Amino acid sequence: MTTTKRFLALVCNLAFLSLATRAQTPPPSTDPTERAEAFAVVDAYLDSVQAYHHIPALSAGIVVGDNLAWSKGYGTIDLQHTVPASPQTIYSICSISKLFTSIALMQQVEAGKVQLDAPLTTYLPWATFKPPTGDTGPITLRGLLTHSAGLPRESDSPYWTGPDFPFPTEAQIKSALPNQTALYPAERYFQYSNLGLTLVGETVQAVTNQPYTDYAQAHILTPLNLTDTRTHMPMELYGKQLAVAYSSIKRDGTRDVVKPFNARGITPAAGYTSTVVDLGKFASWNFRLLRTEKPEVLKPSTLREMQRVQYMDPDWKTSWGLGFEIDRKEDHTYVGHGGNCPGYQTAIHMRPDDETAVILLNDSAEQVEPYVPHVFELLDKRKGYKFKGTLPTGITLADYTGHYSNMPWSSEEIILPWAGGLAVLVLPSTDPANAIQFLKPKGNDTFRRVRKDGTEAEEVKFNRDASGKIINYITFSNVATRTAPLAP
Repeated sequence: MTTTKRFLALVCNLAFLSLATRAQTPPPSTDPTERAEAFAVVDAYLDSVQAYHHIPALSAGIVVGDNLAWSKGYGTIDLQHTVPASPQTIYSICSISKLFTSIALMQQVEAGKVQLDAPLTTYLPWATFKPPTGDTGPITLRGLLTHSAGLPRESDSPYWTGPDFPFPTEAQIKSALPNQTALYPAERYFQYSNLGLTLVGETVQAVTNQPYTDYAQAHILTPLNLTDTRTHMPMELYGKQLAVAYSSIKRDGTRDVVKPFNARGITPAAGYTSTVVDLGKFASWNFRLLRTEKPEVLKPSTLREMQRVQYMDPDWKTSWGLGFEIDRKEDHTYVGHGGNCPGYQTAIHMRPDDETAVILLNDSAEQVEPYVPHVFELLDKRKGYKFKGTLPTGITLADYTGHYSNMPWSSEEIILPWAGGLAVLVLPSTDPANAIQFLKPKGNDTFRRVRKDGTEAEEVKFNRDASGKIINYITFSNVATRTAPLAP
C-alpha cells in the first residue's frame, strides 16, 4: 500500500470511528412543547420561502427517529392552482434516485456477486472509454459510487436541454460509450457523474439478470413500504398528485411550465419520483438500521460503510460515501442527497447522531438545498433554550402570536411562542436562525429583547384594543401593527 493510500485509509477510519461515537449520543428532546414551538418557527420560515420566491409548490418534512414528526405542503400543484401541495404530493426526486441505486448495488456486494474494487468491465464488458490523458488505474464500482472514477458527468446526449429533454435509451447510452473519453485518471478528482450511477444500475441489472426497475421495486421499494415511490413519472397522476413542473423565475416574477420528461436509460441516476411521506420512511429506515443493528434490506454494517467517507477530493472540501453525500458542520455529520431535474428541486439530509432528517421537495428550478441547513439550525436553536432568571406566570403567549407590519422597513414580522417567551422572525430571511430575536416577558404586556448572551435589552410594549386584543407593539417609540393572528 502506498503512503498516500495509507493516509487516506487513516482519514476514512477516523471518520468511521467518529461517526460510531456520535451514534451513541442521546436522542433528541421529546418535550412536546419544545418540538411544537420549533416546528411552528420552521413552518413560518418555509411558508415565506414559498411565498417570496414564488415557488408554485413546496412540500417539507422533519423526521425524528421512527416518525415523520412534522410535515406540510405550501402552494398548489396543478395548472389551475386549485390542488394544494401536501406531504403526499409526488415530485421527481432526480438524483436522490442514486441512493436507491447505490443500495441495490450494495445488496449485490453483500451477496458476493460484485466486488467494489474490481474493474467495471468485469460486469459490463461493453463499458469501455477512450483513456484520459495521464496514468490511470481501472474504472471501478467504488469509483462510480464516489464520483471519483474520472468519468464525464453525462452520457453523450443533450438530455438536460429543453423543451423536450431527450433522455437516451439504454441502447443509445451503450452505443455512445466507446466514443466518450474519460475526463480524468481514475481516483484523481471528484467529478459528479450521472453516467457513473447509470452504469451502477446497469451492473445491478447485469448481475441479477432482471430489469433494474423490477429489481429495485422488489428488493427496496416494496420491502420498505414506499408505496408512492416509483422508478418513473406517473403521468396518470399529473396535476392531481404529481406536481406540475416549472422553470426558473423570470424578471416579471412568473415561471414557465416545463414539459414532463422520461429519464429512460438514465433512470438509475435520475428517474425516481417520491413524496415527503415516503422519504420520511426512508430516513427512518436509515436510523432504525443503525440503531437496532438488525438487517433490513441491508446489513447495518453495509449502511455504515456507505455513510463513511470513502473519497476526499484534493480540495479537502468535497467528501463522498458509497452513494451518499457526506458533509460535516460543527459537531454533526450529515448524509443524504439532493436532486435537480427539469422543473424539480429536492433534498433529503439526515443527521444520524440525533436521528433527525429534513426533507424539502419543490416543483420549480428554485434550489431547496440551501434552505435545509436553516431548518436544522432553527430546530437546534430551540433545543434546550431557556431565558435567564424567573419568568412571570399566567401569561397567555398566544395573545401576542401573529403577523405584524413594520413597513417599509421589513416585509413582515411573525411573533411566536418560544420557551416561555416570544420569538420574532423578520421575513423573508436569508439566515433565519441568526436573525431570529427573543422577547422575555416581564408582565403587563411588557417584554424585553434578549441579547445573544442572555442579558436584557430594550423594552417592547404590546397594546390592546377595547376588546382586549393585541393590536400593535412599541419599541423605541415606534409602532409595529398587528395585521393578523396566526390561524389555530
